[in-house]
Amino acid sequence: MAHEIIATDKAPQAIGTYSQAVKVGSTVYLSGQIPLVPETMEVVDGDMEANIRQVFDNLTAVLAAAGGDFSNIVKLNIFLTDLSHFPLVNQVMAEYFTEPYPARAAVEVAGLPKGVPVEMDGVAEV
Repeated sequence: MAHEIIATDKAPQAIGTYSQAVKVGSTVYLSGQIPLVPETMEVVDGDMEANIRQVFDNLTAVLAAAGGDFSNIVKLNIFLTDLSHFPLVNQVMAEYFTEPYPARAAVEVAGLPKGVPVEMDGVAEV
């Protein structure tokens, strides 16, 4: 089955050998997004909430480029360098998602690119 590369300048450009997302049929595989501001490619200034929001905003942009939105997410993976931020992730996520919520995993990791505290990726059906 053929695949389509999804790319938008409204989300951070891929740094390395990957695409922002790949669409195969109606399934979109979203690469991990970290809290980079697309216009500057620098980590967002601000607290943990600002970092989480930037990640969700970046995912929003890639989903839009693929013809979807958060209602299309079927699986979301959340990577945190400190799992104590998980309640804040839930709080912010509730502003971006409505029921039925996607399947989800949240894991604490030792480190993430550019020293950021959060990264998310996912799978969507559009």
